[in-house]
Amino acid sequence: MPEYGYFLASEEHDPAALVEQARMAEQAGFRALWISDHFHPWNDAQGQSPFVWSVIGALSEAVSLPVETAVTCPTVRLHPAVTAQAAATSAVLTEGRFRLGVGTGEALNEHILGDRWPPLHVRLEMLEEAIQVMRRLFTGEEVNHHGTHYTVENARLYTVPEEPVPIDISGFGPKATSLAARVGDGYITMAPEEEMVTQFRKGGGGAKPVSGGTKVCYGTDREECVRTVRSLWYNELLPGEMGQVLPSPRHFEQLRELVTEDMVREKVVCGDDADQHVSTLRAFADAGFDRVYVNQIGPDQRGFFDFYRTKVLPRLG
Repeated sequence: MPEYGYFLASEEHDPAALVEQARMAEQAGFRALWISDHFHPWNDAQGQSPFVWSVIGALSEAVSLPVETAVTCPTVRLHPAVTAQAAATSAVLTEGRFRLGVGTGEALNEHILGDRWPPLHVRLEMLEEAIQVMRRLFTGEEVNHHGTHYTVENARLYTVPEEPVPIDISGFGPKATSLAARVGDGYITMAPEEEMVTQFRKGGGGAKPVSGGTKVCYGTDREECVRTVRSLWYNELLPGEMGQVLPSPRHFEQLRELVTEDMVREKVVCGDDADQHVSTLRAFADAGFDRVYVNQIGPDQRGFFDFYRTKVLPRLG
């Protein structure tokens, strides 16, 4: 039976709201937290993007739930040595209840310093080298590294947790999934696809945890929920690699008309039908996931947590 957690959306909420949502999640019975790591929101309607590491510090004081970034890109905007320091401090603050979720990132967040946005095969190389650097730093020993993509000289983390920070790798295709199976402490993906879980486990992942996430929009007026999703999170329904290569929120806004309300009705759980919410989360369980995180789109956060506390989570066990 999977463990169910709440997915905090940094793109849509300010720091205080995220901390309050974490409190409500714990009270509702969620067992863990994901939090997104962005420099930009996907579009201006979402309207937020706080520095995730500061928010994690606040979460460590506000709740006792485990926290994981979903996901951090430790390769372009942030050097892996700096990411390692942030992750190690987060693990100390949460008393070991922190996992570092990593991925190859999106141009939306990572090209902001003027760096070239590499193709996928190079980004995967960079991610693997970054993980090697971070794991060496988590030992608390001095690290000197002169690799293909990164240089680290005389670097030592003095504030480290008792156990190295687990690193879970995000993957939506076979190449990233293969990397996760080979070098990750766990696997993150966003669709309940059993074949991806099987690839991870047979490719070397074994019994390591597989985590997934989904977005819903709870509300008593289903059509209003559909409009809310199309206004705030239409980017979730854009096809292909656009999510990885478009460089700014305004480029995503130019594509909003590609996503219709009918597409939202078909792809996103909207409204207050508990059966639909339960079925969506059970699909991850049926596909072999160990942890499932759900995010509420839109402003009715308290209504969502009351609904899940009374109508959804009790049916999931």
